[in-house]
Amino acid sequence: MNPDMVKKLQQMQKEMQKAQKELEESIFFGQAGGKTVEVEFNGAKEMQKISIDREAFDLPEDLEILEDTITAAVNDCMKKIDEETKETLGQFTQGLGGMQGLL
Repeated sequence: MNPDMVKKLQQMQKEMQKAQKELEESIFFGQAGGKTVEVEFNGAKEMQKISIDREAFDLPEDLEILEDTITAAVNDCMKKIDEETKETLGQFTQGLGGMQGLL
């Protein structure tokens, strides 16, 4: 492989690692049930916080609804993280064709 290409790939890899680190340190929010449940995750998909509007649920009767609402809020946040990851890191793999496996 040509030395200039190797240098370009190494630089791109450094930039991608930096972007990935920044992404992992970013905070994402998800919600469900009209904000009755809100979650906060970092880009590494680690939950940081969950907030539940206690007035919206009559426990234990609404426990199943609460569980479903938490699941929906977490899934909402995971989708946002996945979309941002694809958008952020996708710039490094566009146009590389068969070389994507190198990164």
